[in-house]
Amino acid sequence: MEVTVQWVRTSWTKRSRGGEAAARRNAVPVGFPLPDGTAAPVRTVHTVRMHEKDDFRPYDGRAERKHVGVQLRETEGRLRVFPRVDPLFGLPPRARRPPAVRLAPGQWVRWQLNYRFSSAAGVRDWSYWLDTFNVAYGPVTADVFLGTPAFHVDEQGPVR
Repeated sequence: MEVTVQWVRTSWTKRSRGGEAAARRNAVPVGFPLPDGTAAPVRTVHTVRMHEKDDFRPYDGRAERKHVGVQLRETEGRLRVFPRVDPLFGLPPRARRPPAVRLAPGQWVRWQLNYRFSSAAGVRDWSYWLDTFNVAYGPVTADVFLGTPAFHVDEQGPVR
């Protein structure tokens, strides 16, 4: 199974919920070029992290596949993709989750989930995450996630 996974996480606080800061946050990319060696059988995942405190500058990294919240299963020549919701308490209200996506060879999906958190004691500001999982099935080029996906699942809920 030739699968490439890129996990992009953007995180911010209430300070980036409006105005110029929100415009910067909303302008960050949700797909990045792959570093050398990432397009390989799934053992590691290309990660990109962006945070408000760094003015949403992207930082590349790698994570072990087992630490990334997306389920992948190959069945009957297709790849079943379904992100796990983790942590469940951070989800904004949603009616229900969409079904898994089944990719044919040569296709890729962009799946987006958002989260919101508050401190238990109310001491810290609300914080937010946007997780974007870009998953490709089959051989890819380094710029695969810069294009248009075959499937886009926007599972973002209201963050108030």
